[in-house]
Amino acid sequence: MTNVIAKLRSIAFPEIMSSHGFGQQNNGHPMNDLLIRGGRVIDPANNLDAPADVAIRDGRIAAVAPSLDPSQARDVIDASGHIITPGLVDLHTHVYWGVTYWGIEADPVAARSGVTTWVDAGSAGAYSFPGFREFICAASRVRMFGFLNLSAIGLIAPTWEFANLDYCDVDLAIRTVEENRDIIVGIKARIDHNTTRGVGIRPLQLARALADRVALPLMVHIGNGPPPLREIIDLLRPGDILTHCFTGGTHRLLTDDGRLSPIAWELQQRGVLLDIGHGTGSFSYRTAEAALQEGVFPDVISSDIHQLSVQGPMFDLPTTLSKFLNLGMALPDVIDRATRRPALAIGKPELGTLRPGSPGDVAIFRIEEGNYAFFDVDMNERQGNRRLICTTTIAGGTVLPRVPERPPAIWAILPDHQRHNAPNAPHRTTSP
Repeated sequence: MTNVIAKLRSIAFPEIMSSHGFGQQNNGHPMNDLLIRGGRVIDPANNLDAPADVAIRDGRIAAVAPSLDPSQARDVIDASGHIITPGLVDLHTHVYWGVTYWGIEADPVAARSGVTTWVDAGSAGAYSFPGFREFICAASRVRMFGFLNLSAIGLIAPTWEFANLDYCDVDLAIRTVEENRDIIVGIKARIDHNTTRGVGIRPLQLARALADRVALPLMVHIGNGPPPLREIIDLLRPGDILTHCFTGGTHRLLTDDGRLSPIAWELQQRGVLLDIGHGTGSFSYRTAEAALQEGVFPDVISSDIHQLSVQGPMFDLPTTLSKFLNLGMALPDVIDRATRRPALAIGKPELGTLRPGSPGDVAIFRIEEGNYAFFDVDMNERQGNRRLICTTTIAGGTVLPRVPERPPAIWAILPDHQRHNAPNAPHRTTSP
C-alpha cells in the first residue's frame, strides 16, 4: 500500500503538494483551518481525478494529496463516497436581486449548489452598475463578477433594452468599464426579436465596437430572430461567448432536417465559446443531442439562473450538469465545463482550480443513483440514472450555511407549459 500511495503522489500530484509555500509542517500546531478527507478529487485544471484530501488554510488551498494528517487541521469534513471539486464557476447568472426583473439572491442558492463564483450576464448597465457593485458584489459571501450590458438601463425589465438606441451609450459604457475592471469581465448583448425590436443588428454592432475598445470578450444571447443568426455570428471574434448555444428557437444550430448546422463547427473553429445558458427558454434536448452526436460539445455549461428558471425545469447548475452527465458526457468533462473553462473564459485562471495558493473555494457532491426525469425548456422529458447533489459549499475556506431562499418576485410566473407540468425538482420515477 505504501508503494501505491507513493506512486499516486508522484503521478497524480506532481506540483500540488507544496507550491506557494503551502504544505509545510508547523511545529506540531494545526496548520490547516479545514481538511476535507476521503473523497474523489476531480480538478480538471490540474488533470487530477483520484482519491485525495484537500486542506485549506487562511482562505486558500494549502495542499491536495492522499492521506493528509487530520491532526494538522482545526476542522475535518469526511467526504468518503463523495466528489470533491473546485467551487463551481457559473458563467451565466442573474443576481441583481431587488433591482432587475431577473435577479435572484446568490448566497442561499450557492450554499446548496456548489457555485462559488457567480458571473452576472448583463443585468447591470452603466446607470445601475454602481448599485450592483455596492449592494450585490460587496455584500455577497460568494465571488461576483459581471458582464456589463451595452444598454445603460440593463435588465430592469424582462426585455426591450435595445429598442431605444439612445440607451446604447458606448462612451459611458467605456468609462464604466475603466472604473470597474476588477469586476467587469466582458460585455453583454441580448440579440433577439424582442430586445432589438425595430432596430435590427445595430445594437450588436455597437456592442462589438465597445468590446473591442475595452479589450474584453463579448457575450451574445441568441434565441429567436430577427436578426438572423448569420448576421449575429459574423460579428463574433475568438474568445467571445455565444450563450444559449443549444436553444430550440429560430437561432438554433440545426438545419431544417434536424441535423447539426455547419455553423456550429464554424464557431468552434473560429474560437467562439459555446455556452449553454439553460434558463427558462434556452435549452433544447433536440439541439443538444444533435450536437453531441456529431462531436460538438459545449465549451461551458452554465445555468442562466434567474427568477423564473430557478423554479424549474433548470433549478440550478448541478441539475444542468446532471442533464449532460445523463446525455453521455463523462463526469470530469462535465466538471471541467463548470470550473476551469468558465474561469479561463473570464480571464481568471486562479479560479476553478484546487491548486495550492488558489482561493479556498470547494464544492462537495454525492452522485445519487436512481431513475430520474429531466426536462428541457419545452418540457421534453429524458430519463437519467444519476444526478449530482451538492452536500457542502465552501467559499474562501468557510462552509456556507444553508439559509432560506427568498420567494419568487410577484411577477416571476413560469410560462403555462412549465408551470402546469414541471415537478418541484428532478424526480425519481422508479426505485433504483
